[in-house]
Amino acid sequence: MEQTRQPDGRYQIGVGKVEELAQLVEKTKADKVIFDNPLKPVQSYNLAKATHVEVIDRFQLILEIFTKRATTAEAQMQIKLAKLQYDLTQAKERVRLATKEEQPGFMGLGSYEVDVYYESVKREVHTIRRKLKKKRGRRVLHRERRTELGFSTISLAGYTNCGKSSLFNALTAGNVPVDNALFTTLSTTTRLVEFSKKKFLLTDTVGFIDRLPLMLIEAFHSTLEETIYSDLILLVVDASEPTGMIEKKLAICLETIERIGASGVPIITALNKIDLMSEAETREKMSSLKGQTPNPVLISALYKTNLEQLRQEILRILKDNVRASFTIPLTNESMPFISALFKNADVQTIEYVENKAHVVFEADPSMVEKVRNYVEKVDGKFEKLTSESACPE
Repeated sequence: MEQTRQPDGRYQIGVGKVEELAQLVEKTKADKVIFDNPLKPVQSYNLAKATHVEVIDRFQLILEIFTKRATTAEAQMQIKLAKLQYDLTQAKERVRLATKEEQPGFMGLGSYEVDVYYESVKREVHTIRRKLKKKRGRRVLHRERRTELGFSTISLAGYTNCGKSSLFNALTAGNVPVDNALFTTLSTTTRLVEFSKKKFLLTDTVGFIDRLPLMLIEAFHSTLEETIYSDLILLVVDASEPTGMIEKKLAICLETIERIGASGVPIITALNKIDLMSEAETREKMSSLKGQTPNPVLISALYKTNLEQLRQEILRILKDNVRASFTIPLTNESMPFISALFKNADVQTIEYVENKAHVVFEADPSMVEKVRNYVEKVDGKFEKLTSESACPE
């Protein structure tokens, strides 16, 4: 159902529309009503009272899907953290409504006083954050170890259900779960791969979605960090969809990459599922998407079509990149320079010691030369680092 009007304080939709909704629920024997836009607790409560079924909004739906898909302890904690933070913003109203009378979706709170419930949730949030911080620390150590070994890292990114996990399995001969459903992958999986005798670490990450709630981005930040600190992003796009939908999802993915601070990392666009298109349709879409897809490569992860071409493109981009480090004094001028570097290069580590910043980064040769010129101008120290990969025992 759709309605264009100012939101109603009691129901979100108008009173007449509520009656239509109640009749539709009864007619279809629906178990639940889902609103695409956010609902206040009182609106969910009133709608549940009118329809006699649970009423949730888009954020709660995503949380439900995430909860079903979470297979690791870390993913489960991240989802619980997002849910608890959401509950904190609505605790007072939810407790008041829960103590009035039972309605679908408002059971289980009992007769908690607001302050007792609020403090209980806050303590649980603190406990989960402490546990996630430990896990994040271990991930940082793993990342530093990989840097020491000299492995370049590649992150698979893309809109949910675009075929990331299928491509991961095709490139690694792995068995990461694959399903025609949203958010099959909610935790990172990393495998060592070898292209032309050069070793890389390939990581499968959580899928993006339109209007991904900020709370979920914050909760999954440690997982998304794998994308921020990678040397290359392999952006997977479902090319079998209509061109308008591809453009929309591509824009969402690029915007999300920027939001998490990974806009300086080189991107290859893997246009997936070409097995579902004719040659004419493929040519037409490539023409329409020209200029919107960074370094495009047409592939089919399912049938392993053009994977060698994809590997060669990966080698080309990572071969051209130069790894370097520099140390500069911290001044009013150097801070904007470091901030700009995060947008235009792959900053791998940064340390602040005794009013100086020590940065290790990777970028194309022209950007590296610009950095060198600035560092020398402010009497800093610049050094190019070896790009040779060290192989573990």
